[in-house]
Amino acid sequence: MNRREFNTLFAASSLALAAGPAGAADQPSGKLKVIALIYPGMILLDLAEPLTCFNMLMADIHLVSKTMDTLKTDIGVTVAPTTTLADCPQKADVLFVPGGLGGTTAMMEDAGVISFLRSCGAKAEYVTSVCTGSLLLGAAGLLNGKRATSHWYTRDLLPLFGATPVDARVVEDGNVITGAAVTAGIDFGLTLAARLRGEETAKFIQLLIEYDPQPPFSAGSPDKAGQALVSSVLSRRAAALDAAKAAAERVSRRL
Repeated sequence: MNRREFNTLFAASSLALAAGPAGAADQPSGKLKVIALIYPGMILLDLAEPLTCFNMLMADIHLVSKTMDTLKTDIGVTVAPTTTLADCPQKADVLFVPGGLGGTTAMMEDAGVISFLRSCGAKAEYVTSVCTGSLLLGAAGLLNGKRATSHWYTRDLLPLFGATPVDARVVEDGNVITGAAVTAGIDFGLTLAARLRGEETAKFIQLLIEYDPQPPFSAGSPDKAGQALVSSVLSRRAAALDAAKAAAERVSRRL
C-alpha cells in the first residue's frame, strides 16, 4: 500500500492526522519533519522499519549523509541521501539514527557526523535510534543521564556515554527514545507514532502493516536462545565488537 492509499484510508476512518485522535490533543499538528542519518554499512531494516511508520504518518523525511553519494547497506542494497550534513534542516520533530555495527564504529569517531548529531539533537523534539545507533547518540553526548537500549551485544557500552542500559525492546526517557536490535525497529516506530499522534493512530498503523509477530523459534534474545548460541554469536562477531568497544572508549574519554 502506498502513501496515497493510506491517506485515503486514514481520512475514511476519521483519524485525520492534523487533528489527532483522542488523547493526542497535546501532540504537534501539521506535517512532521524527520531527519534520519544514513551511513555506509548501516542495517537496512534498522532504517526501513521505522521509516515505514514515519511514512504512514505522512512525515517529511530527510535522509542525511556526509555527501550525496549512494550508500551500500549491510545487505548490499544501496540508499540515496536526500541531503547532506551541510544542507540539512537544523531542526526537526524527530532525529533518528539507525544501527549497523561496522558503520556505527566508524561514525563514532567522525567529527563531522558527531557534531551534526549534537547540534541537531539539541534542537529536535525527539532524539531517537534503533540498534547500535544509540552508540552514535551517546558519542554525541545525547544520552548522558538517560536510560537507553541498543543491540544486546553492545548494550554494555552505553555507560561509557553516561547512559543507563536497559534490557527492553524500546526505552523511553523523556524525549529520548531508543530501540533494541533490528526487528525492534517496528516496535520503536509504533511507540514513537503513539507519542506523536496518539495510540489509536499507532494501532491503525500496526493493523495496516499487519504487525503480529509470531516467530518460528524462541531464540530472539539471549535469555531465550541459551548460552551456547549466545557464545556462538559473540565469537563470530568478536573482532567487530572489540573494535566498537575500543572506539567507544576513545570517544568517551573525549566527552
